Amino acid sequence: MAVTQQETESRLALLRSLCDTLLPPLETDEPGERGLLLARPGTALRLDRVVATLVAGQPEPARRETEAALDRLESAGFAEASLDQREAALRGDVDPALQQLAGTVLALFYAASDEDGRNPNWPGLDYPGPVCAPPSPEQAPKTIAVESVELDRATLRADACVVGSGAGGSVIASALQAAGLSVVVLERGGYRNEADFRQLEDIGARDLFLRGGMFFSSDRSLGLLAGATLGGGTVINSMVCLEPPQDVRQLWAAAGLEGLDSAEFDGHLASVSRRIGVNTRLTRQNRTSALLATGIERFGLTWQTIARNAGQGDDPRYCGYCHNGCQQGCKQSTLKTYLQDAADEGARFVVECDVRRLLTRDGHAAGVEATVTRSDGTRAQLTVEADTVVVAAGGLESPALLLRSGLGGPAVGHHLRVHPTYFVGGIYDEPVRGWEGQVQSVVSLDRTRAVDGDGYLVECTTLSPGMWAVISPWLGGEDHKRRMLELPHTAPWHAVCHDHGSGTVRIDTDGEPVVDWSLVDTVDRRLASLGHVELAEMHRLAGARAIATAHRGGPCWRSGDDFGAFLADIGAHRSDTRAFSAHQMGSCRMGADPESSVADGRGELHDTKGVWVGDASAFPTAPGVNPMLTVMALASRTATHIVANGLG
Repeated sequence: MAVTQQETESRLALLRSLCDTLLPPLETDEPGERGLLLARPGTALRLDRVVATLVAGQPEPARRETEAALDRLESAGFAEASLDQREAALRGDVDPALQQLAGTVLALFYAASDEDGRNPNWPGLDYPGPVCAPPSPEQAPKTIAVESVELDRATLRADACVVGSGAGGSVIASALQAAGLSVVVLERGGYRNEADFRQLEDIGARDLFLRGGMFFSSDRSLGLLAGATLGGGTVINSMVCLEPPQDVRQLWAAAGLEGLDSAEFDGHLASVSRRIGVNTRLTRQNRTSALLATGIERFGLTWQTIARNAGQGDDPRYCGYCHNGCQQGCKQSTLKTYLQDAADEGARFVVECDVRRLLTRDGHAAGVEATVTRSDGTRAQLTVEADTVVVAAGGLESPALLLRSGLGGPAVGHHLRVHPTYFVGGIYDEPVRGWEGQVQSVVSLDRTRAVDGDGYLVECTTLSPGMWAVISPWLGGEDHKRRMLELPHTAPWHAVCHDHGSGTVRIDTDGEPVVDWSLVDTVDRRLASLGHVELAEMHRLAGARAIATAHRGGPCWRSGDDFGAFLADIGAHRSDTRAFSAHQMGSCRMGADPESSVADGRGELHDTKGVWVGDASAFPTAPGVNPMLTVMALASRTATHIVANGLG
């Protein structure tokens, strides 16, 4: 049924009311830009229309949930109520879809950029925005040739088709092409390089992240970040290169991955590290990391310098924008390494390519069917015929592809691990300016076995206005704005937990992935509580004058408050705990048992010959450390088995 003009205007009026409830104009004596920010309503940035467009573009099931939440607000007379009544309604509303929509509004208020790449709220936060312009296309040419699909129905033929171009798929594509196989790489995202990177959150999220960086679990308690661009997560990650712990390798070897605990796998780790230039020589601490090191030491723990895949030109002045793509070209992502190697050897690439189904013949891989979106917005159907198919679309998209295809057995989508991450922000007297300097340079591994053999990493991250607007709890419009004004003095630390429990990936009616994950496992609950408490203690020891967590209820300690009561509050199991994940793993895991694993110990599907899993979804368990290096080494190992299988 067509939507009438009256219905459209009514919905926009509701969205305007929602924006100005979340971000109301405040009467203030605050001078200068800070005062202007407080007085500026959400609708000053026309967020109602932006949000309406975003809602319309959501996957169909999510869009229906959002529309139902808005219908409920409208029927309750939300737009006609007073500001106090509207704030009270939002504080008491636990609808996950509405909470996600509210987070989107808050993020856009602080991250949306105009045609000049600016946001009027940045001066009030002392946030500079982009600090340099990208190089021109002539200065940073695209050196990986991508194929255009001119016909509405086209077919490519290759020995191997690799679905996904991130840490795993890139390594396998390079190895297979170098071994003499013809390879086609299909990537759902686009091809963007230094000339496209704008140091802008909104542009980076739109162009480089899966679902624009707004992917949440079904109950919205877990925010999920994953790459959706040529090069995958290696283009947007923090460059952390930690090797998998030996006990994890032994566990995986016992699960059926023979040799994972041997010198053979050491060789794969060493080879990958050389190719992507892993080193500590270029690692530098920014103010956030220096404070973290102080807090760790005063807490009685040790820390180490993080090894990173950084090359020459790694200038810390620009590194804080790294999640939006490395404009300087010093991040040794797969764009710079394995994908370039594969392209130089003759591999072919198709981007903006959504692989919908795997093709089989007599129980063996036969290729894939995909939809390609062309530069003019039109679509074409693409079939790639190949006897070897590598599924390397990431921990969320890989199981969805297998589920759409009816392949992989009963374990597909189960055993999802996410390294649930909990943020604790410290506010300091002196400016921290957490957007300056390298994203991560310090880690403590001392708490990795803190609870029944599981634990967490102590790390920090960069700070950007939109990201922190989502993480900061909303208790009311004025409270949230004043929390945001503390952004320049905030040091964001996080506990990256080795999850004991797991979640699942299923598909909706359109075949798109849906993540079911909740903090229900007893060990994981204890880790969440311990991580919050111990990071808060470290912040206080480092000199923080205020400490806040990401719980929806917004617990916050300020100097002079009862610190013990604050620790007891955040250390209790809370139903409003929010987690974030940049590592999705294990949803197509490898192992010896076809009932509990999707692929065998080499990476080939138990139920379909010629289909291999080559990304973090293949992990038997969570490794407990940032996974990029493990993904790449495991992919290198899988590639040797594919070559032996195909050429032996």
